[in-house]
Amino acid sequence: MVTPQHAEVPIPTPKNNEVLLKLEAASLNPFDWKVQKGLLRPFLPRKFPHIPASDVSGEVVEVGPGVTNFKAGDKVVALVNPITMNGGGLAEFAVTKENITVARPSELSADKVVGLPIAGLTAHQAITQSAGVKLDGSGKKKTNILITAASGGVGHYAVQLAKLGNTHVTATCGARNIELVKNLGADEVLDYKTPNGAALRSPSGIKYDTVIHLVVDITPSPSALVTFALKKLTLSKKQLVPLILIPKSENLQYLVNLVKEGKLKTIIDSKYPLGKAKDAWAKSSDGHATGKIIVEP
Repeated sequence: MVTPQHAEVPIPTPKNNEVLLKLEAASLNPFDWKVQKGLLRPFLPRKFPHIPASDVSGEVVEVGPGVTNFKAGDKVVALVNPITMNGGGLAEFAVTKENITVARPSELSADKVVGLPIAGLTAHQAITQSAGVKLDGSGKKKTNILITAASGGVGHYAVQLAKLGNTHVTATCGARNIELVKNLGADEVLDYKTPNGAALRSPSGIKYDTVIHLVVDITPSPSALVTFALKKLTLSKKQLVPLILIPKSENLQYLVNLVKEGKLKTIIDSKYPLGKAKDAWAKSSDGHATGKIIVEP
């Protein structure tokens, strides 16, 4: 495992279809420290120094050739692709691709939306694709959904998005966050340490149509993909669907608009200045954050 260190690096230059951002905020995800621990080698990190954090928000200071949607001075939120880009959000500047960068309304501060690119889009994909929920509430059949780790980065977005549709949400979390998750809209909330919570048993006895199991590692693994294939081949009624995030700018813009309309909010666990990014890192790798951990340059 590589120990995170501060380093001086040149300000990156945007290439074709890229924008250079002066960062106002970045948010951490479990993916970041998994890269640091070497769990994704030999694929990542591509080279050193590797600057982590894929979720960023800030102001455009320069655009590369071919960029048509943004100009210097625009406020945006974006996803830094860890495979194609080497400079992430734990820095003062970062380069992002135009096709996964969206406008941030002037009335929204960076911390209100910076958690959306990874956690928000993952929740959106789980609710709309895996669970098949129509967020406009037009679903004909009420869907019963179980969301575990509902107070975490992905979970707290998933509860809110699910309740925009025709759903009954049962959620699990720690005892200290039960009221928080209820306030996010969950119909039933279980302390995961109680017998019912450990058994994922609904207090009202309903059967779940979909389980969004965020307690486990949702990063697709070879074993998960094999299990998925076997269940498909045996026509099992219980299906394990590996969640492979496919980020789309239109979905990110949709989430930003929901925040603007007051229909979606980011729960902030804690904020750290860039100079104390190691503390933010330790908090994230501990695995018990409520909502998002944010670093501000």
